[in-house]
Amino acid sequence: MSIDTKLINQAAQSLREAAETGKPVAPVRDLISAGGLDAAYAVQEVNTRKAVAEGRRLVGRKIGLTSVAVQRQMGVNQPDYGMLFADMDVPEGIPISLDQVIQPKVEAEIAVVIGRDLPHPDVTTAEMIRAVEYVVPAIEIVDSRVADWDIKIWDTIADNASSGLFVLGAVPRKLDGLDLRSCGMVMEVKGDPISVGAGIACLGSPITASVWLARVMAKAGRPLLEGDVILSGALGPMAGVSRGDVVEARINGVGTVRAAFASASD
Repeated sequence: MSIDTKLINQAAQSLREAAETGKPVAPVRDLISAGGLDAAYAVQEVNTRKAVAEGRRLVGRKIGLTSVAVQRQMGVNQPDYGMLFADMDVPEGIPISLDQVIQPKVEAEIAVVIGRDLPHPDVTTAEMIRAVEYVVPAIEIVDSRVADWDIKIWDTIADNASSGLFVLGAVPRKLDGLDLRSCGMVMEVKGDPISVGAGIACLGSPITASVWLARVMAKAGRPLLEGDVILSGALGPMAGVSRGDVVEARINGVGTVRAAFASASD
């Protein structure tokens, strides 16, 4: 499949303008779908390079589409990835203004923090386990620059895997004795569960998902480096969020994390 550079840049500019203005745009898939998924990642890469050139700092990656059911819905048989920048990190307890995002939803995840570089495209499971410095619970605030979340696989990949912000728990846990597959999760707002799941939802294990990411990123020329954060994939369905909500995610064995959203008066 050929990739039309002009259309790639057009799609990238459209998504950038949506992020800058806070006004979502029409899907970009009609511009780029002829180029396959490579074209969608090319759009993402254009905006990644521009962001880095403007001073934003890469601090990790996110994995999306780790659920087989969601993959089938999107018509693919693999996850996708997006970039995490330092300005996307919201320290726990700091109110999140919904003006920072466009169409936010929340997901509970296990964040994996890497303790050594992973430059090889054939990273093994053992090498990944050795590289994990610690894990923490995370709430990802996913977002879409595409109006009404009218997305197909090309749209979400081009749109940095529909990333927005993220909140990490502050108490790290070592992997020793921790089975991430069986870690159950419940995410609540005001005591009411809005999402439940477990580590097995992430390609069978967050470690498996992280190995997939490490291999793909090495091949893409953006290998995972010491200190990088991996948002390893949603443990349960994403849920909507409103002003004033305090979202709490509890993951057995991993810990608890809260994301507080500012009220309308803040």
